[in-house]
Amino acid sequence: MRVDLFDFELPQERIALRPVRPRDAARMLLVRGDEAFSDKGVRDLPDLLDPGDVLVFNDTRVIPAQLEGRRANGEARIGATLHKRIDLRRWQAFVRNAKRVKLGDQLVFGGGVTAIAQDRFEDGSLTLMFEGDEPVEVLLDRAGTMPLPPYIAQKRGVDEQDLSDYQTMFAKEDGAVAAPTASLHFTEELIAAIDARGIRRETLTLHVGAGTFLPVKADDTDNHAMHSEFGRITKETAERLNAARAAGGRIIGVGTTALRLLESAATPDRIIHPFAGDTDIFITPGYTFNGVDGLMTNFHLPKSTLMMLVSALMGRDRMMAVYKHAIAQGYRFYSYGDSSLLLP
Repeated sequence: MRVDLFDFELPQERIALRPVRPRDAARMLLVRGDEAFSDKGVRDLPDLLDPGDVLVFNDTRVIPAQLEGRRANGEARIGATLHKRIDLRRWQAFVRNAKRVKLGDQLVFGGGVTAIAQDRFEDGSLTLMFEGDEPVEVLLDRAGTMPLPPYIAQKRGVDEQDLSDYQTMFAKEDGAVAAPTASLHFTEELIAAIDARGIRRETLTLHVGAGTFLPVKADDTDNHAMHSEFGRITKETAERLNAARAAGGRIIGVGTTALRLLESAATPDRIIHPFAGDTDIFITPGYTFNGVDGLMTNFHLPKSTLMMLVSALMGRDRMMAVYKHAIAQGYRFYSYGDSSLLLP
């Protein structure tokens, strides 16, 4: 499909630079089948789902994956955004001024943290091998900053508040370089209301990579290559999800990351299987969903793979109308913005 079919005009003032407080005070647009849109709030979520439905959260934790430094043998300044762990000491990274970096160069970051540029991928990204004996996570805590999305970082600096704002309450497994932002809206009070309603909760892990921020440069979706990300669904979680669906419950992905992993693990018989490995699933209109029955998600960038994903779930024309309504009604967009509940 043509990528420009997923384009729309968004006024800059609609881009949220900070989340609302408290987190569950955000607005939420309900889109259910062919019904008229309904302007709700995140706190309405328990009443919009049925007892026995399951909300599936991503428990990945964002690491300080944004690094600034220079070549050890020169003055060339470089910036690195870690994308995906390769092993205990090596990460694939997108590097600013990568053409100035030769394989074998030592890169020096803050706090005395150093890494060697080892390999170059076809997309221009590099393998960085971190030196020393300390765990890489310790080195990142010393040298790195929170990797805010470019559309926020270009308008203001990263600060201490982002350390908590850009982390979900479910964050447990280190490895993401972008937050599963649909889960940023949840609070202990909202979870208590969800539990009281008889709505079940499950977690999986998908370590979101920096590729989520990259624009689609191809003119046609057939020519776009997705970056892979590591995900895990345990055998016990898969069994509970299948049992809930067999009992009539709906599986609702909280965020596109949870949805993408559920779809990677599901088969055409709508059974969700245990999963541990990489996924580069690319969901566009025409895709048949097997893992989820609905999605809670924020509002996405024009011509992005996530705009294509929600269009696959609800229909392109329907989603273009959704976004037109959201813009007209003053919804806040992107990672720190408002939410939507999409129920086909």
